[in-house]
Amino acid sequence: MPVNNKQIAILGGGPGGLTLARLLQLKGVAVTVYERDVNKDVRVQGATLDLHYDSGLKAIEEARLMDAFKANYRPGADKGRVVNKQAEILYDEHDKEYDNDFGSESFRPEIDRGDLRDILLNSLKPDTVVWNSQFITMSPIDDRWKLEFKDGATAVADIVIGADGANSKIRPFITPIKPFYAGITILQGNVADSETTIPHMHQLLKGGKIYTHSDGKYLHVSAKGDGSIDFYVSCKTEENWVQNSGIDFSDRTQLLVWVKKEFAGWNTIWLDLFENVSLPLLIRPQYCVPLDQTWDAQSTITLLGDAAHSMPPSGEGVNLAMLDALELSDYLTSEDFVDTQTAIAAYEEQMRTRAAIEAQVSMEGIDWMHSEGAMDKLVQLFSETSDK
Repeated sequence: MPVNNKQIAILGGGPGGLTLARLLQLKGVAVTVYERDVNKDVRVQGATLDLHYDSGLKAIEEARLMDAFKANYRPGADKGRVVNKQAEILYDEHDKEYDNDFGSESFRPEIDRGDLRDILLNSLKPDTVVWNSQFITMSPIDDRWKLEFKDGATAVADIVIGADGANSKIRPFITPIKPFYAGITILQGNVADSETTIPHMHQLLKGGKIYTHSDGKYLHVSAKGDGSIDFYVSCKTEENWVQNSGIDFSDRTQLLVWVKKEFAGWNTIWLDLFENVSLPLLIRPQYCVPLDQTWDAQSTITLLGDAAHSMPPSGEGVNLAMLDALELSDYLTSEDFVDTQTAIAAYEEQMRTRAAIEAQVSMEGIDWMHSEGAMDKLVQLFSETSDK
């Protein structure tokens, strides 16, 4: 196989990078994951993820982790409510019967990010992940790469795979093409112990999700297994809107002044989120790769997930990353390719084609999700899905 007797370095310990490490280890490949977090418990891992039949779940199955996934996923967390700004329910999936069969293409089970990460981490050989490894740069030495990290540590690898997210430091070694600003900025936060802290929102959420589109804004709220609530607000803004606004969003007084202005006329249940959110909010301007991006494949370096194809949220991000990992592991270990360059070229061609299609959908979603008729369209989409 192309990677026989080669040492692979994966930069980034998110779902994509860890899935790739697991799949490669199952095939006897030497792999090390370098993750900038000090340890696996440092950061809150964010909201729940829904895995899809032909991508995320397919990778879990190939990684021989389906039993662990079934033991940790959250039944019912995939059910959502479309709610208007007065907190009136317009569409309720909790009233519908849906297929909960893992063999069904329409079933999209939810799992907390932290739980998915733990499943993947626990499946790896001891010391596969080197924590506190903040990548600085790398340089070619003969036919290998020398990696340098912030703490002064170095490592050598035959192949480097960038799974280090939208702000990838590996991507510039492959292409100068940069993502463009997608026109929206997301404010994301978490409220602990929602049942006690914000009981009205907790009851409205019912352990699932809430979708609200109004006044040019999109709100997404989701329940987590630890009893907290994750939410984000998506707004159409200029790229440097936060810096230019003069608002300190880490200051609750300033934050609430902004919320009361932007959400004037909304039910106070939405204000409860901001009054109780843990600060600071995570502020995330959204970027998207050019749909026609391309580059010449190299023999010792490639990308997966957001590092290769960042785009605004579309429900596909983690699934695309895990499918990238599955296909890359297959190509790098296939006898159909004479060397790593042909294997990587075939993988990247398919990966870019798939990502371009989803990025187009993502950008189209930005337009309608922030439009006047967004709520009606969302109800229609949910209704059409339930009729299938």
